[in-house]
Amino acid sequence: MPADRAPTLFLMVGLPGSGKTVRARELAAEHGALRLTPDHWALTLFGQDDRHQERPDGKRWLLEGLLITLALDTLRLGLSVVLDFGLWSRDERSALRWLAGSVGAASEIVYLPVERDVQWSRIQHRWKHTPELTFPMAEAELGPWREMFEVPGADEFSGSFPAVPPSGEGSWPEWVQRFWPSVNETGLPQARA
Repeated sequence: MPADRAPTLFLMVGLPGSGKTVRARELAAEHGALRLTPDHWALTLFGQDDRHQERPDGKRWLLEGLLITLALDTLRLGLSVVLDFGLWSRDERSALRWLAGSVGAASEIVYLPVERDVQWSRIQHRWKHTPELTFPMAEAELGPWREMFEVPGADEFSGSFPAVPPSGEGSWPEWVQRFWPSVNETGLPQARA
């Protein structure tokens, strides 16, 4: 990375089967960046039975928080990071972009749209050929996932994001701590006045 360029936090945005991990690998190689993919960590640590984020015993948000802490430390060292999280909500993306800016890093949305039939075909192929590298997914899940997913808007691609967090949160650090409770508080930047 050129010395005059700030480190960049690349945010991989897309549904399962959209090609995020393939593109994340390419970006990491192109930019000499650290790539963080929670699915790889989750499979190793928890096995294939703990993929559902909404389960009470699900550990996805805790794992993501630890990886975000690692990402912030890496950005502070002047290295770029590729977060291969999926980032389905605008709030998640906004919080991460705020965090990147608070440590002097740039951020970039990398959105990979995918048609439903292509998505399902890729998921089936992945499960058939590399089941140890993925979670089982049912075709019935695709519709609800697509309904939950918030496609990034033009303002996100232009680099702007809300200066304040969603209603009910006092600051982005408070939002981050609620959403990803394992983000290291000592490394979390404080809200700017």
